[in-house]
Amino acid sequence: MQTVTPSHLVDLLPRPAGRNSVLAWNAVVIAVAVLFTAACAQVSIPLGFTPVPLTLQTFAVLLSGAVLGPRRGAASQAAYWAVGALGAPFYSAGEGGWDAATGATAGYLAGFVVAAFVAGWMSERGNDRNFVTSLSTMVFASAVIYACGAVWLSWSLGIPVANGERNAIALGVAPFLPGDALKIVAASAVAPGLWALAYSGTARNRPK
Repeated sequence: MQTVTPSHLVDLLPRPAGRNSVLAWNAVVIAVAVLFTAACAQVSIPLGFTPVPLTLQTFAVLLSGAVLGPRRGAASQAAYWAVGALGAPFYSAGEGGWDAATGATAGYLAGFVVAAFVAGWMSERGNDRNFVTSLSTMVFASAVIYACGAVWLSWSLGIPVANGERNAIALGVAPFLPGDALKIVAASAVAPGLWALAYSGTARNRPK
């Protein structure tokens, strides 16, 4: 019998049979990703010159996409945005509510949804199996977050995207590049590391 290689890391977990059971299982893994993103959001360092705080959210977003795949990854971030908008203290520093969901940082929240889909789509094609290709995936997905965040920040604050002394790139992208580089490298290492760990365990348990 030919062994089918799972497309996503989450598919390595045991999955129940039956349509309703599978839907419930998908809801559970999405909920776990929502809570993981919310937990990472609480590691927040406000920067006085910009409304955008420094958080671990992007690490959670990138991993959610890579682990869950494009649809479930994007669904997890859309659910994270929606639950926070309804008032759950899931955003950075325990914020929540409609104003926070649609405020100056809403572009990043929208970018999380798109970036998780992108990371999942590229990982579905095997890009999360080794560090180099995983790194390219995480860099591209992070660029999506920056693009969405900067455009919305520009509109929200009434400032240029890139021109002038006060612009969206200076407030919402440049200050976060060093920290995000570390998160990108970490996420790029975790995904292939989990694949290697899973298959090493399979090899050890294989009958001789």
